[in-house]
Amino acid sequence: MKASALALMNTEDDGEDHLTALEFSRIARLVEGEAGIKLPPNKRLMLEGRLRKRLRALGYDTFKAYCDFLFKGDGTAGEMGFLINVVTTNKTDFFREPDHFEFLMKKAVPELIRRRSGAETQPLLKVWSAASSTGAEAYTLAMVLHDRMAERRDCRCAILGTDISTTVIEQGEQAIYPAEMMSPVPEAFLKRYVMWPRVASLRSDVRIAPELRRMVRFARMNLMDQRYPFDRDVDVIFLRNVLIYFEKAEQEAVVQRLVGHLRPGGYLFLGHSESMIGNSAPVRQVAPAVFQKP
Repeated sequence: MKASALALMNTEDDGEDHLTALEFSRIARLVEGEAGIKLPPNKRLMLEGRLRKRLRALGYDTFKAYCDFLFKGDGTAGEMGFLINVVTTNKTDFFREPDHFEFLMKKAVPELIRRRSGAETQPLLKVWSAASSTGAEAYTLAMVLHDRMAERRDCRCAILGTDISTTVIEQGEQAIYPAEMMSPVPEAFLKRYVMWPRVASLRSDVRIAPELRRMVRFARMNLMDQRYPFDRDVDVIFLRNVLIYFEKAEQEAVVQRLVGHLRPGGYLFLGHSESMIGNSAPVRQVAPAVFQKP
């Protein structure tokens, strides 16, 4: 008998209740249909662990009882938001893939301002973090853009962060993070844009400064929706490290929809592992995982 099969048998004989293969398959199909997120069979134990607290909160003793609630009557509609929160990974960091922010400030922003300098003295640059998770990417964008605005005063900036998970949207709005998440943030930005507790022993959490919070707004959005209810003259869109969870056809459809929201000359930033996806869209590659709309 293969070791993986033996491990599964031992897990299911451990005296705890578990999702059956059929129950897991039904939940996986539901999540993929709603959010485009695939849950392969090796994610079954992960899903069980994340759902156990929910079962207790709802008063269910078994996964069967929970699945009966989920798939019978009105359970799916009311529970879908929680399921999405459970299965999304929400891996995020400040200044993740820092070369993108360097390109943004040295190449993209100056060109975007130059393109509109004849018509506007301080053009409003619209920037969209399209899979914003808890907001680290959106606030990183706010830091670098606010710093430029303060130095040069040649533009204004508005940042939108969207995500399918209501839980992470709420955290982004609160702008409170564990202090250890600040390690990639440059020292000058830490002093200017991060609020630390006055009592040293309470330095476990920090908050993003009000001037950045005013630049950023958050909204829930499902990338699988056929239409996105946002502006179609966006200057910069970041969509990094989320398309890898989608099938190829869904990846291409999402990119096509997002490019439709870019103004001519606007930029799309993808994750470095997703750079090939941009090749199918009406954009040209101008840097690693960076694309520009003609």
